[in-house]
Amino acid sequence: MTDTSSAPILLLTGASSGIGAALAAAYAARGWRLVLIARRAELLEQLARDCGLAPDDPTRLRLIAADVRDTDRLRTEADTLLREWGCPQVVIANAGISHGVDLSQAEDLDVATDIMDINWAAALATLAPFIAPMRARGSGALVGIASVAGVRGLPCHAAYCASKAALIRSLESLRVELRPSGVKVVTISPGYIDTAMTAGNRFRMPFLMSPAVFASSALRAIDTGRAYATIPWQMGLLSKFLHVVPRAVFDHYAGRYGRKARKENCEPCQAMTRRNRIRRGGKSSR
Repeated sequence: MTDTSSAPILLLTGASSGIGAALAAAYAARGWRLVLIARRAELLEQLARDCGLAPDDPTRLRLIAADVRDTDRLRTEADTLLREWGCPQVVIANAGISHGVDLSQAEDLDVATDIMDINWAAALATLAPFIAPMRARGSGALVGIASVAGVRGLPCHAAYCASKAALIRSLESLRVELRPSGVKVVTISPGYIDTAMTAGNRFRMPFLMSPAVFASSALRAIDTGRAYATIPWQMGLLSKFLHVVPRAVFDHYAGRYGRKARKENCEPCQAMTRRNRIRRGGKSSR
């Protein structure tokens, strides 16, 4: 049996599908120890098997079924990991959701809050427990999966664009803070990746990329400690253009951009929103 006790450690949220599953597979192929977090335990177990790992192998794998908005749970799991395995070499805050919102509809304000909770606040809560241990060690990579949608506001994407813009700026602040410490803070902004999140998009998606190809490029960015990487590179050029184009020109053409579907017809998503509204002290609408 191979001794894995000294193998490097990856902690990854949103690990059960799409980009997260591809990143987990890429690190598993390198022989890393994996700490994988997602809401559904059965998908995590299947992912482990797909990576050639036994779901119950305590030397290579920790599978944690948890909602990333449960920040107390994230902190508890981080403390346990630090105590039993040590500090990870790489932590990737990848968990995210995307829904269109119509802010004229009262119920969509709850959807917007959900998106900010998961895409921004939970990402910071994922990285936070490892800042001090990595700084003390003088090495490590804290990685956030943002989006090119964080560059400008797109119609019906008020919450998603805001959440990714907030994450980009928070990671930038953290990167500057940690620059003297040896800890790398890496922001990765995907373009269109062929996952369940983009499958329902009703508009053209240029430079659509498979999760596996994305993961290969993302690992290179993490390995080299790049401050900011847009994948694929063609979307990087487009995002730079969008960043500098005058507002009048942007407003004219962005109005033609395809709308992301609202959450209203997705019963599992509606149920999640109702639970979160109650958790925040409100009342269910049903």
